[in-house]
Amino acid sequence: MKDAELLQVQRVIGNNVVMAQRGTSGKEYVLLGKGIGFAVKGSGTIEANDPRIEKRFKLEDREQWSQYESLMEDFDPKVMHISDKIIQYISASLPGKLNDKIYLALPSHIQFTVYRLRNGMDIINPFLQETKLSFPKEFEIASKAAEMISEAFDVHVPDDEIGFLTYHVYSAVSNVPVGQLVKASNIVNHLLELIQQEKIVNFKQGSMSHVRLMLHLRYSLERIMQDTKVDNPFVNHIRIEYKEEYSLAKRLGKVMEEQIGKPVPEEEICYIAMHLYRLYRTTN
Repeated sequence: MKDAELLQVQRVIGNNVVMAQRGTSGKEYVLLGKGIGFAVKGSGTIEANDPRIEKRFKLEDREQWSQYESLMEDFDPKVMHISDKIIQYISASLPGKLNDKIYLALPSHIQFTVYRLRNGMDIINPFLQETKLSFPKEFEIASKAAEMISEAFDVHVPDDEIGFLTYHVYSAVSNVPVGQLVKASNIVNHLLELIQQEKIVNFKQGSMSHVRLMLHLRYSLERIMQDTKVDNPFVNHIRIEYKEEYSLAKRLGKVMEEQIGKPVPEEEICYIAMHLYRLYRTTN
């Protein structure tokens, strides 16, 4: 953008959040900055290089924006400040460019979390143990983020909430939406229950076989959701040699397909069968 270019303000969401449009291209942007909404009220425009703009990114997903909009109407500047510190910490701790959506997703999540904690509302995370095992590095970063939130707002952030913060950390670097991560966790837990019922197997939480299977199911779901193909050169061998496990894997694949609305490739089915074969021989 040229320095002198003006952005047309479409809507002031709050004192710190503005929706604006670039006149030459018609592209829409979300602008974040302390007091920026108050400053542009009534003016109708803002310079593209205005120093009050702390964050700017394209508004490509209106449906997702609508999920955050109501929470950001009364956006607390303190939330914005601590969110920015956490995002900087995530960026310094993990490689790769962060997904811009974290600049909306994280502060809106923190604002709601602080509200719940201050009002004595319980935060229950049924996926906490699975999250710790699946994303250990991200959980460690989320724990540091929880310390920042606790110090800034004088609240105690429980482990259950750290688990939810972990999703935001992982989503920022993997580009997998938080909602998709939650859905995948729910499906994985359901699949693990079916596997235990099928063979009357009790998983030892945190055991190598349990973690390996759990991670494979999660990553398999992510690949299917994102239409990422995987090669499996052992398909024919697995079908013949692991017939019982292959049959169960097919049924699990059917459950996955029903839950996510996408077909489960044969390559994924056979990898699941291979992990089942290994699991049953280490737990019996």
